[in-house]
Amino acid sequence: MKNWKEIIRHKTFRYIDHTTEDMVAGKPNTALASFAVDDALAISVSEEASPPVLRLWVHPDTIVLGIPDSRLPYIKDGMAFLKEKHYQGVVRNSGGLAVALDKGVLNISLIIPGIDNLSIYDCYEAMVRFVQAMFADITEAIEAYEIVGSYCPGDYDLSINGKKFAGISQRRVKSGISVQIYLDVEGNSKKRASLIREFYHMAKRGEDTAFTYPEVNPDVMASLSDLLGTSLTVEEVKRRVTATLKELSDKIVTIPIQDKEQENFDKRYQQMIKRNENI
Repeated sequence: MKNWKEIIRHKTFRYIDHTTEDMVAGKPNTALASFAVDDALAISVSEEASPPVLRLWVHPDTIVLGIPDSRLPYIKDGMAFLKEKHYQGVVRNSGGLAVALDKGVLNISLIIPGIDNLSIYDCYEAMVRFVQAMFADITEAIEAYEIVGSYCPGDYDLSINGKKFAGISQRRVKSGISVQIYLDVEGNSKKRASLIREFYHMAKRGEDTAFTYPEVNPDVMASLSDLLGTSLTVEEVKRRVTATLKELSDKIVTIPIQDKEQENFDKRYQQMIKRNENI
């Protein structure tokens, strides 16, 4: 496995903070748009029209579903439940299952080239190490292994003392790689987990399914603020992201979405709409 710093270290990084600014002209700042933005940026990185990108994003009261979730036997009932709870449900184009987003959850997209040289595991490991480096001054207890009972469980769940606060997914477009992580920074983690547990109950209704969906246990999930015993905020974690990125690059540039990227976004956005039209 490659050294994580070799994977992430680039002479120039493009930093985009979509927690405070519009993503693209004429489109709402929704999770639906975020996944299309990442695709457009991955194409740019793939074509060397952009340096590698680190993008931050936050979306209020959204449940991001995986493709298997869209095949739940009573998915329409599940979606109606989310709407009743004033959450938007969106099926993403990257891997994984349902996760909860709100203003206390920071998402990081690391978009890099090298699809022919980097395995999926190399990229997951790089993101794990990046997050560990972000918090190295306050904890050495961040581990990566599957937390059974969490939502969107996987080998690269990030946890402290057995309680999950982050999950990673990955998408590859041309030769660009988008590694996406959500960080549960602050807020009510048990409420988020309970919402997803109830969504599965409504959308599955105990029926046997070919795919195994998680039995969500809210007690195995927590926010970083709770786990570290400190009042972390999304803004503080954003500062930790940029500080860590500075250690891995000589130059950080801020470049808005370019015309060609807008074109690619429009195409990918339509694909996201089509992906979601049946739910």
